[in-house]
Amino acid sequence: MNYLKYLFYGIIQGFTEFLPISSSAHLKVLSEFFGLQDPGSSLSAIVQIASVLALLTYFRNDFRTINGIYFVNNYLYKRKIFISILIGSISIIFLGGFIKFIIPQFYEIYLRSNVLIGVISILTALLMYLSQLTKNKDITLKNHSFLNSFLIGLAQSFAVIPGVSRSGITITMALLLGWERVEATKFSFLLGIPAISLAALVEIFSSVKGNLLIPYGPLFLALISAFITSYISIKFLIRYISLKGLKAFIFYKLFFGVLILCWEIF
Repeated sequence: MNYLKYLFYGIIQGFTEFLPISSSAHLKVLSEFFGLQDPGSSLSAIVQIASVLALLTYFRNDFRTINGIYFVNNYLYKRKIFISILIGSISIIFLGGFIKFIIPQFYEIYLRSNVLIGVISILTALLMYLSQLTKNKDITLKNHSFLNSFLIGLAQSFAVIPGVSRSGITITMALLLGWERVEATKFSFLLGIPAISLAALVEIFSSVKGNLLIPYGPLFLALISAFITSYISIKFLIRYISLKGLKAFIFYKLFFGVLILCWEIF
């Protein structure tokens, strides 16, 4: 049963990490729905390592370029992306650190409540809808400003709250600022690498320090399944958003939020 449970955790984590629907919310709610134990923020963050590996695999050619294969032709462009990712990561590092080390109990008791997840899902769906109404989408990875990087990173910091999708909120903010759809999605993915990696490393350190018992066999299965489903999710989202935008995810998040609230109330 442990292996099946962790396989479930990995599949849900992988599919929902990059889709704009909140992986932490789905892991918690779906686990409870199927009568499984809530994996908690620690296990969720550790399994996210597989999602980072999927990102690095998908963008492997871009990282080779950064490391020097096309160093002369693309040096300024690639250096700008690197600086943008650093600027965009500042907010979530400070906010995530504050929540993890200063108010951890408040996070687990209140921010991970199903009612708040439902409300946040509905509010972020409405915000995603507003982003579909903006025009003049001509900002790209090459011509964006560092102010754009900071604002998108500031939006990303709210993803520490379950129900706020990290990819959803960053893509939404980018679209509101006038980014092209696919470029906004790519930047969202790249911006997620340090954020997800740091969160996972902190949780791994905390788990070892606190002697948290996580079975290695089931955890490995969760990581493998999360890697495969994360890679599929990345490829799907980049292709889908270029054609359809966020419309389907807006309706899904509204439905998901209303369903959770009805479940809790009735």
